[in-house]
Amino acid sequence: MKKEKVIVLLSGGLDSCVVTAIAQENYHLCLLHVNYGQRTVTREEQAFKDIAGYYKVKDILEVDVGYLQKIGGSSLTDQSMPIPENKNNNVIPSTYVPFRNANLLSIATAWAEVIGAIKIFIGAMEEDSSGYPDCREKFFKSFNNTIIEGTKPDTHIEIETPILHKKKTEVVQLGMELKAPLHLTWSCYQNEEKACGLCESCMLRITAFREAGYPDPIPYAIPITWKS
Repeated sequence: MKKEKVIVLLSGGLDSCVVTAIAQENYHLCLLHVNYGQRTVTREEQAFKDIAGYYKVKDILEVDVGYLQKIGGSSLTDQSMPIPENKNNNVIPSTYVPFRNANLLSIATAWAEVIGAIKIFIGAMEEDSSGYPDCREKFFKSFNNTIIEGTKPDTHIEIETPILHKKKTEVVQLGMELKAPLHLTWSCYQNEEKACGLCESCMLRITAFREAGYPDPIPYAIPITWKS
């Protein structure tokens, strides 16, 4: 039986890799990667290609939206802004790229409508992440309505957020169970050769692997103890 097409927004990071592993079990994968001028753009693109190769996905689309870097407002795209090292649950960190997910989902929706994909998978996390406003459940519910209103009457596309309410530790555990290629992923906000181990994204990842009971397979620039 022919599998229905879905699009997975694959940044090359841990979360999107696990979501790719989830989606590939039941669907025909089409992978979308968006470069928006982030600091680790080259390394993330390599991770995307490596993961796509691991799953032997041929339907891929890479898009450059450099205007997000020109708009600025984020330490991921503005080298003059420091990357925060500590997570503050009461403050949206400077690594938030204004309305990024809406831009990414718009591209995915356009592609989905053309190729007949029925779902868009995204590895957003609401409860155990940086607290970005465009990673909330109500945002995705609203965008689903936008898709309905803004596409052809015979188009049926739904956003899927399978890890939205999971803890990062659970995502690592799920990735191991699904044999996702976590060794090919990249999460660091600052470095492209060895992960810094200090930025918020690295800290979330390190803690998750430690709590899950596994050593992280990617290299770090500083010594990491993996026993909790």
